[in-house]
Amino acid sequence: MKLFTQVRGLPVITAEEAATLGTVRDLTIDARTRCIACLRLSGAPKGAAVIDWDEVEAVGQDAVIVRSRAAAESGSEGAPEHHEAVGSRVLTEYGSEHGTVKDVAFDPVSGRILTLYTALGDIAGERLIGLGSYATVVHAERSPVGFSAR
Repeated sequence: MKLFTQVRGLPVITAEEAATLGTVRDLTIDARTRCIACLRLSGAPKGAAVIDWDEVEAVGQDAVIVRSRAAAESGSEGAPEHHEAVGSRVLTEYGSEHGTVKDVAFDPVSGRILTLYTALGDIAGERLIGLGSYATVVHAERSPVGFSAR
């Protein structure tokens, strides 16, 4: 498991050429798949500012490794629009507030979103519905079967 805040600022290095492409500025979530779609870099050469998650070979403590400069420069044509996850307001599909996102945990191999850490508690990644400019939207918690609130 990795956190967005642990990955931001890490250098992005190619496996084939051992070249530094830039540093991770942010990660873009595809809410439809509940996975990271791409890395957004700062200090990257033209054409390599967005790297598709499929090009990532490893996310380590000190760097993110991508396959090659050529693969990184192929861009991310189908990447979803970027919206900040960390710091985003959280709402349920019914409009109930659930604080703000403090951090996001993800699987460094698959890129799957595991947990949204919020000011009001943790939210499992599978509850994610959408991520936009106004808020992160999640499914409301379901009551256990047979339980009724009084």
